[in-house]
Amino acid sequence: MSTYVIGDLQGCFNALQLLLERIAYQPAHDKIILLGDLVNRGTDSLAVLRWARDNQIGAILGNHDLHLLAVAAGYETQNKGDTLAPILAAPDQDVLLDWLRHLPLAIHTQGYLLVHAGVLPQWTIAQALSLAGEVESALRSADYLVYLRAMYGNEPRLWHDDLTGMDRLRVITNGLTRLRFCSATGEMDFTAKAGLDSAPAGYYPWFHAPQRQSEGAPIVFGHWSALGLQVESDNIALDTGCLWGGQLSALRLEDRRVFQVECAGLAGVRRWH
Repeated sequence: MSTYVIGDLQGCFNALQLLLERIAYQPAHDKIILLGDLVNRGTDSLAVLRWARDNQIGAILGNHDLHLLAVAAGYETQNKGDTLAPILAAPDQDVLLDWLRHLPLAIHTQGYLLVHAGVLPQWTIAQALSLAGEVESALRSADYLVYLRAMYGNEPRLWHDDLTGMDRLRVITNGLTRLRFCSATGEMDFTAKAGLDSAPAGYYPWFHAPQRQSEGAPIVFGHWSALGLQVESDNIALDTGCLWGGQLSALRLEDRRVFQVECAGLAGVRRWH
């Protein structure tokens, strides 16, 4: 049995099928885990959701997936370039969104932590998993709309253990699903979306933050298409820009082998969104 972690799909269902062929995926023996951003901006988000739910595929939530839930709940409007309409008009919309709402924000398997974006430097692996669980509980509760209504926002930008309520949940959400750069104290920046050389003064890529508490533990993440494929001892980046004509990438956890297929991309899609 092999476990394959696949980077950001964003509705690129055809590329997914090619990648499954590339790894010779055997559903009876292999496990797939999608690294968040299953949907949006690509052309076949509905097909991705149906395939993942119908085949009981492992997945974590990314910022675009949470955006879909907020749009469906009526708390956010679609952005220019969003391609969520087919999901919102689908007869099985409720079933698909309920499945999506119950996905985790972090998974720990075979010694690897899987998150969509990153881990704040103050958090250990155990803390990241515990804090992810707080957001998961809010999303899975009968009052999940309360969370979706107040989910959006950049503040607070800094984690404190004594944060409460939506401030606490928002920082956790932003850290796990939006993080790229942060300061040594963990203050998040949401403006820089390009490569490593775009770091604002005094900020670091989260995986190079000084005295990061999760340092040494392997973390696999997506979200950062401008970073491309990165395989370091304790962090592996798998968003290789399928949406804009890059590659779709899978990591086999057992031996860290990377598999890729080329993607056609979409005309007019802006890189680093």
